[in-house]
Amino acid sequence: MRPRKQRKGRLHLIRELAPDLVITDVRMPLMDGLEMIGAWSREGTAPVKFVIVSGYGEFKYAQKALRYGVNAYLLKPVIPEEAAEQIRDIQRELMREREEQSLTRMATYEEAVSIIKELLNSGLDALGGMEKEVTPLSDAMPAWNMCLVQAAPDDLPRLRAKAAAMAEAGEYVYLVDLEMNGFGIVYGLNTAQDDGTAPFTMEPLTEGTSDRRVFMASGQAESSLHRIGRSFKAAKKAIQYAFYLDHAPGLILYEQVRHIKFEDQFERFDLFEEMLQAVSLLDKQSLRKAVQLADSSLRESMPNPDFVKKIVIHVMYRIMKYVRDAAGPAAEPWIEEYDIPRLSGTVMTLGDVLDDLLSCAESCIDFFMREQQRQSQGIAQEITDYVREHYRESLTIRKLAEVFYLHPVYLGQLLLKKNGISFNEMLHNLRIEEAVRLLENSSLKNSEVAERVGYGHYGQFLKQFEARHAMSPNEYKKRMF
Repeated sequence: MRPRKQRKGRLHLIRELAPDLVITDVRMPLMDGLEMIGAWSREGTAPVKFVIVSGYGEFKYAQKALRYGVNAYLLKPVIPEEAAEQIRDIQRELMREREEQSLTRMATYEEAVSIIKELLNSGLDALGGMEKEVTPLSDAMPAWNMCLVQAAPDDLPRLRAKAAAMAEAGEYVYLVDLEMNGFGIVYGLNTAQDDGTAPFTMEPLTEGTSDRRVFMASGQAESSLHRIGRSFKAAKKAIQYAFYLDHAPGLILYEQVRHIKFEDQFERFDLFEEMLQAVSLLDKQSLRKAVQLADSSLRESMPNPDFVKKIVIHVMYRIMKYVRDAAGPAAEPWIEEYDIPRLSGTVMTLGDVLDDLLSCAESCIDFFMREQQRQSQGIAQEITDYVREHYRESLTIRKLAEVFYLHPVYLGQLLLKKNGISFNEMLHNLRIEEAVRLLENSSLKNSEVAERVGYGHYGQFLKQFEARHAMSPNEYKKRMF
């Protein structure tokens, strides 16, 4: 040991420096080396290796040194080679002890993690005969709690490595792997009245993740590890609150959000129908308005986050079905760009989910516009010819759009630009023109004529005929004769 002021005390220095090895002389002021070793042994604190250097060769000194557990006894004058060999032996012994301690700690730690994981997933019943092994671990700390961490799959390995380092550095801190996108940190608390805050900082987990989603929440402290499942359940409830926060919330404490109740229903489904209607009309402005209203309404009523995600996923699938039905094979590359299942992930906020929905819907509108612009060259005449050929059938703008893989609104615009009249006007004109020919050149009844030209209801035929000729079919036939 280095010479220090005597008042500091050699035992105090050992406590302060926590050395692995102390080399001391037998002859020392106030307290000789053997007395110091004896006093340290009686304290029963951290184990230390001791080497005695002495000019006394008597057996009684060596016998006393052995009784105190001295690792080496060097006689003066010290032979350097002999001393070096003794020190190397002690070093090898220290390394072997550390390796054994490390393996023991690892085995004990993994056994504790296995027990905790069973408690989290299945409760005490799953432990069977191992229940008695929980009690000593539980009794080691007055209280226990759990912190739940969720992150995107790409960020999880790095975060888990940080958490593992935190668990290794702490006492009674255990890292437990949970679902695919998360892990838990179970930790002991010094008092049962603790508010549940972890006895270590969570800041290392969030360093370098300002642009990433990392959700963390602690549960409710329990006085026994046997009830850690309750802490887990509370942490899962608390972490759901992050869905409605579009900023980094840090560690969410269950005690702070336990009063929040998520609803199991949402009254404004009409807002999602308005989004779909806006897509069908290629109306981005109405689409954005509906999304904004949905955002406000959802934040106000706070439905269960999983429920909201299911609604949005359903709407996005409907948008994709609409594109597939309207555009056919040409829609597949566009559909493949969207990873809808990711919306069910654990680290998405309401803003993230609605942004994905808006992006999908606007992209759908853009896709229709691009496809229709590309296909519109020369197709207007083809559509017109098709209508002239099939006007006697039950033809609608939507059915026509399906035939030509065009959006109904855009198809109607093409026909209006090409012919100067709307699709419906063109359809009725063709039907009434054919009806006039049949009235003039056949003995068919009026109802039969209406059916021949494509009208399922005579009243509709009569209305369209009178609108174009200012008289009924009967009056028209009378004028012919």
